[in-house]
Amino acid sequence: MDTADYSKEIGKLNRISGQVEGVKEMINCKRPATDIMIQLKAIRASVKSIESIILEDHLTRHLLNAQDSTDLAERIKATSKLYKKSDL
Repeated sequence: MDTADYSKEIGKLNRISGQVEGVKEMINCKRPATDIMIQLKAIRASVKSIESIILEDHLTRHLLNAQDSTDLAERIKATSKLYKKSDL
């Protein structure tokens, strides 16, 4: 199976890293919980966005490369397990 190039997501991951560092600073500065929670929610949304992009690409490539109906059924089953684990 071919591997995908997710290098476009590196910039987003770098922004998430910056957000996490910001939250750590907020905690160190004893900022209000509401401010911290807002930032954590933004981080979660960013991570889910990247997860969704990668999962959608995987689903498309994985299912389109099925050789026959049996292979497709097996791939759908494996993909279903992956989707359930993704918590989207």
